[in-house]
Amino acid sequence: MNNYLLTLVLKPEMDEKERKALLDSMVKKIIGEEGKIKKEDLWGVRDLSYKIKKQTKGFFAHFEIEADPSLIKGIDKTLLVEEDILRHLLVRV
Repeated sequence: MNNYLLTLVLKPEMDEKERKALLDSMVKKIIGEEGKIKKEDLWGVRDLSYKIKKQTKGFFAHFEIEADPSLIKGIDKTLLVEEDILRHLLVRV
């Protein structure tokens, strides 16, 4: 098992219910595959340095994850196709 940092930038116009559902689905996917969420930190809506998909603001969420590398590849692919995620950064620590 390796340690990873995952930072998500979500669309700012999502309401609280949609945002919670999206983040919960990510957490369930990680935990369901025998991964662990060590820390979850929601930073809220922040200004972006540059526009991403015509957005000037984004909702930031940060996770510390302990998981198998094969699980991380699947999560990375899922994050790429999700429409409500403007950007993500997934790095091994």
